[in-house]
Amino acid sequence: MWFIFGLIAIAATCLNLYLYAAGKDYKLAMAMGLSFTALTLVADYSMVSSWVQAEDWGALLDVVPIMATALWVLTIISILLNIAPVLLEKINKK
Repeated sequence: MWFIFGLIAIAATCLNLYLYAAGKDYKLAMAMGLSFTALTLVADYSMVSSWVQAEDWGALLDVVPIMATALWVLTIISILLNIAPVLLEKINKK
């Protein structure tokens, strides 16, 4: 599920940037991009939680260290890309 949410978040972020470049209202796409980023994180956390409940320590040891770093980096990138149009609008108005 986290993979699907992640793909939707990427698509919404691309739509956000496209709409901004085209001069159209991008705020709904921005909200969708950030919302699906959050849903991706929650879905991934749920997956890890199910591994803990099943006591699948091998899966946790293999996936969690790499996934934690990847999720931090990708979340930061998503936030920056989604708020970039807002920041660019403020800079261009000055």
